This record gives sequence, structure tokens and C-alpha cells, in this order.
Amino acid sequence: MPPQPRDTPQPVGHHDARLAFQSALRGGRLHHAWLLTGPEGIGKATFAFWMARLLLNGTDPDSPAGRRITAGSHADLLGIARGVDEKRQRMRAEIVADDVRPIGRFLHRTAAEDGWRVVVVDGAEYMNRSAANAILKILEEPPPRAILVLTCAAPGRLLPTIRSRCRILKLGPLSAPDMQAVLSRVSAADAGDIARVIPLSHGAPGRALALLAGDGGALGALVEQVLAGPVGAGMMYEIAETILKRENGFSVFFDLLCDAISVRTRTAARLPASGNPVPRPDHAIDLWRELVHLRAETERFNLDKHQAILSGLSLVSGT
Repeated sequence: MPPQPRDTPQPVGHHDARLAFQSALRGGRLHHAWLLTGPEGIGKATFAFWMARLLLNGTDPDSPAGRRITAGSHADLLGIARGVDEKRQRMRAEIVADDVRPIGRFLHRTAAEDGWRVVVVDGAEYMNRSAANAILKILEEPPPRAILVLTCAAPGRLLPTIRSRCRILKLGPLSAPDMQAVLSRVSAADAGDIARVIPLSHGAPGRALALLAGDGGALGALVEQVLAGPVGAGMMYEIAETILKRENGFSVFFDLLCDAISVRTRTAARLPASGNPVPRPDHAIDLWRELVHLRAETERFNLDKHQAILSGLSLVSGT
């Protein structure tokens, strides 16, 4: 099990964002609400809990405050995220009003340790309308000595009035050396597997960990094979069986396939003579949409993943 965001005392990378927050804290110009944006898996939640550690004097993981933050028992820190659908055994699609309701009670009580009270809302783009309105009300009337940190991979899905009341910190992709440092620390994978997934991860450690869990290096090689030319019916069956033998193989394969089509199409548009084995751009866009839809419908309705892979390979091969 890799470390959770609240376990990590110091984020790797994101130098400018760290300096911006530390400068605001030192200068006494700390905004009451912060919005951390960036792609999925880039480390937004880890950064948010690091902010909380600074505010709550818990940067030393062995200090009393540091241990309480790691254990999730610090009285002045509240974390909010999507809950788990127990029936379906997966994350719920939304953050609902019941999820955010504890924030109001938490922020209007006296800090247990006579300092800041910190709320981290991880995945704010998943808030439904009721939850978003509840957060907006808090932002409109912020209590003293209280900080709200929202993480969001799709800020366009937030209410404009929420965005306008937050100071925004944009977190970008990590460099290859930073990725190497993070993955070497949090993953038990061997060095070769880590080296293979770093180029596929686009600077996002969370994506890299998902690829490692789903054998992303091997599945990335299958994607290259599929995009290199038409795949015969017999080979399609072999590829489908290989994918489904791996943990999370279905989602990882479709993720890599759609990403590869997107990247190669953009490259081909900039360099028409590059020789990338991709369809013409207009067809590639339609193909990408069909594959995204196929994956989403298969996972949403628990359809036959083997057949979905065959259908996806047929779409790519034009058969």
C-alpha cells in the first residue's frame, strides 16, 4: 500500500507553489481559501496536507502534531473526499451535501490547539450542486483562523463564485528526476519497471503508481503494438487475454491507448512529416471519443470487458 497524502511530510517538486504559500504564511497575508489545480495524480492532495502540516506545526512527522496528522486524528484538521459506495465497492460519483456538512460545525468551534483550523476538500470537482453551495456559503463568511484548501483537477467544473474566492496555486508535472525520487520512495517496484512507466506518466506520480499496479510498462508495449498497424483477429484475442490477466489491466490499457492516440495526433499536427502511426486528425478525434465512451460504458454498467477490448482493438484497426 503506497503512502497516503496525509502521510507525506514534504512534497517533492512544485517549488514555485511551495514558495508562494510559505511567503504568504510568513508575511501574514494568508488567504482564507486556496484552490490547488493540476492533472490527476500530480500530488495535489499531498501538497494540501503539507500546507496543513505547516499551519498546524506538524512538519516533523515524529512530533505529536505530526503523528496526529498522519493518523488522521488531529482535532484541528478535517479531510473531505468522495465516499465509498459500499454496495458497488467503488468510489461514489459525487461529493454530496452530507459529506461537507461537518465543515460548518468544525470551523465554528474553537481550535483545540489554539491555532489554525484546516479543512482539505480533495477532488472538489466532484461536488454536486448542494455540496458546492454549502462550500460557497462558508467561503462567503469565513470564520477567523480557518483555512479551506480545495484540490481540483478540473477547475472549470467548479462554480465561478467558488474559484473567485480562492487563491489559486497551479501544480505542474514533476520532472523525471523528481518522479524517480518519489517512486523510489513509495513504490516497491523494481528500477526497470519504474523507468518504463515514468515516460508514460506525464509527471504525475499517482498515474505512475496506477500504471505500476496494472503492469503499465507491459501494457504500454501492447499499445505500441496496436498503434503500429492493423491487428489480426487472432492477435486481438491474445491481447485481450493478456490485458485481463493484469490487475486493473482494462482501465490502464484504455487509459494508455487513449493517451497515446491523443499525444501522437497532436505531434502529427505539429509535424506532419513525423511519420507517427496515427489516423488523420479528424478520424483520431472520433476514435478517441469512441474509445473513451466504450470504456466508460463498460465500467459503468459492468459489461463484458473482454468484448469491450475486442471492440476497442477493432476500432483502432479499422475492422
